[in-house]
Amino acid sequence: MIRNAPVVLLLLLLSAGTGPAQAPGVSSSNPLLSPAEANQLCGRLGELMEAGGVAIPDLQRAAAPVIENTKQDCIQLRLLPSRGRTTYSLLINLRAYLALADSVPKPFPFSEAAQKQLTELRNDATRLDAHFRALIENRDRQLATPDPANLARYAEASRKLPPPAPGKPRVVFFGDSITDFWPLNQYFPDNDYLNRGIAGQTSGQLLQRMKDDVIDLHPEAVVILIGTNDLARDVPVSAIESNYQMLADLAAAYKIKVIFAAVMPVSDYHKDQDPVYERTPQRPAAFIKALNIWLQKFCTQRSYPYVDYYTATVDDAGQFQADLSDDGLHPNSKGYRVMAPLAAAAIGKALSLPAAVTSAKPKKRGFASIVK
Repeated sequence: MIRNAPVVLLLLLLSAGTGPAQAPGVSSSNPLLSPAEANQLCGRLGELMEAGGVAIPDLQRAAAPVIENTKQDCIQLRLLPSRGRTTYSLLINLRAYLALADSVPKPFPFSEAAQKQLTELRNDATRLDAHFRALIENRDRQLATPDPANLARYAEASRKLPPPAPGKPRVVFFGDSITDFWPLNQYFPDNDYLNRGIAGQTSGQLLQRMKDDVIDLHPEAVVILIGTNDLARDVPVSAIESNYQMLADLAAAYKIKVIFAAVMPVSDYHKDQDPVYERTPQRPAAFIKALNIWLQKFCTQRSYPYVDYYTATVDDAGQFQADLSDDGLHPNSKGYRVMAPLAAAAIGKALSLPAAVTSAKPKKRGFASIVK
């Protein structure tokens, strides 16, 4: 059967654009699969392919490489559910399996249960095809969006914002989801601290938002925490470093004090709850440490406070302490309680304040050495 692989691929290519218009379970209005649905579909594909090998002995040997490729694709999709390239690979392997199933001899009589399994696989191929096409359309829309940095997110809130009050320094917390999910008013009560985090963003997107979401708000200081999504998307380290420098230069040009925070560690401790929580493949610990080493040196050269969240939250294995995060990436309330006094101390240092008010208590161990 393996010797006929070119024939199978030819059949695959000829059939790539054919098939029923819509499979059961496919929504014409929203064919995109959620991460949970994609994981469920992957699990079912593995079951059906293995069952096909039992019902059709010749298929088990012929399709072994395709089944293995499918398993690997599914592992990758659990980590990155919306990855178009992996989705396409999974679709190709599923169609190759179906082409092989059509080409090998089948037992006679062929069981009705086995026939239903093959029909379900064909329906899954149609469903996966619709999902893949929707992913492409989504990417096209994202590329064509007039607001790639999501400036609209805080536009109305910023428009209604009063000027800074005398004697109450305004500070902007600027970053991605780790900042976005941080309820600052709970950790820094009675302070003019503004949250301008947006989940999923990179350092390049922060650069696009710097004027609207920082400069135009006239803060005395900005706390910048960014970089983990850059690493996950394979943004070159040199590009991240350049973005850091430009963010700092823009703030300095408008006499805004700059505070940089270390990129947080990640962990795989919660992957048993959800495969998506396996974080280290996209954000290797060595990459995070290297970026933080550069960032700390940069802050030293320019006399910026450097908030070392990394040292405060990493464990002996180089991963995010298990009790400080529920998903291996984002701090939970306990994690934010560790971070809050570090940020407060850095703000106090940058603005030469006698004390920065925070409702969270600093961790005693190593606290003085964490804010540099």
